[in-house]
Amino acid sequence: MQYRQLGSSDLKVSVVGLGGNVYGPPRLTQEQTVASLNHAIEKGINFLDTAIGYGEGQSEVFIGNALQGKRDKMLIATKFVVRNRKEGVSVQDHILAQADESLRKLRTDHIDLYQIHQPDPAVPEEPIMEALAKLVQAGKVRWTGECNYAAWRHAVSNAIAEKNGWPKMVSSQNHYNVLRRHVELEILPYCERFNIGFLPYFPLAGGFLTGKYQPGQPPPPGSRGAEGSGIIAKARNAGNEAVLAKLEAYCKERGHTVLELAVSWLLAHKAIPSVIAGTSSAAQIDANIASAGWKITPEEMAEIDRIAAWDGTNETVDGSQPGQFGARAGLNRQQQGAQAAR
Repeated sequence: MQYRQLGSSDLKVSVVGLGGNVYGPPRLTQEQTVASLNHAIEKGINFLDTAIGYGEGQSEVFIGNALQGKRDKMLIATKFVVRNRKEGVSVQDHILAQADESLRKLRTDHIDLYQIHQPDPAVPEEPIMEALAKLVQAGKVRWTGECNYAAWRHAVSNAIAEKNGWPKMVSSQNHYNVLRRHVELEILPYCERFNIGFLPYFPLAGGFLTGKYQPGQPPPPGSRGAEGSGIIAKARNAGNEAVLAKLEAYCKERGHTVLELAVSWLLAHKAIPSVIAGTSSAAQIDANIASAGWKITPEEMAEIDRIAAWDGTNETVDGSQPGQFGARAGLNRQQQGAQAAR
């Protein structure tokens, strides 16, 4: 197993990580969670990403139980939300209460990476960053990050942190795979420029990039597609199936699989320290680890980019609507970020 530094933090994470959305109902039982984490640790995986709401609110509980006596073997990232606050509860109190809840569920005294799950345009950045600073100062959180931010929002947040002497966010997590590439517009280049660790979620497009979903055929029993997953429904369209067929042919010529391409292509980006994916079996964990072994060359990257060329159709950035990438609102946000950074 190889390990990489997560941005400017001191966290050295395995290049293949675990997605915590499978731990807890309706996916894996407590016993299966224990088996999964034990196997991952044996294989050298030391990074796990979950959220307070995953697994019907039980993912952190299952993980905490499974890691008793092995907490030092796993770096834990989890997430909080700023939406759905009770009337009269401040943003800061809402975040601090969630952190304490996650610590109790995880049965630990600290969270290695604490991330906001979704941006809320109605919530300013300052109370979020101040709450996170308090958690770091108290030793409850080591490092902080965000999910689903645009580059301007991350820049504003870190400018506010720097102005107040608070810790900056060291990571950004967003939807990214070879078929869905909107992050290449701004947040990924931003992360590369300022040494922010970029963590792609849905790296396998929910399993679409493993080849298990064949055109015109029903989804395999027990798969996400069979369970009505929205990510699979979105990925299974004529355009993506045509691209997938070309990628399969490209990989076959070189003695590789699309799964290997999906993981190794992401790891070829210098801002990405780890590819996190939900796994339901030891075999899937092993397959993901093996898939990280293809050292894709710049020439291969260029060819893959040509095959999987992306035009931005039906994608969004930081709460925008499809097709709004060039909207005046987006420009104003970028100007906001530039002003805050001065």
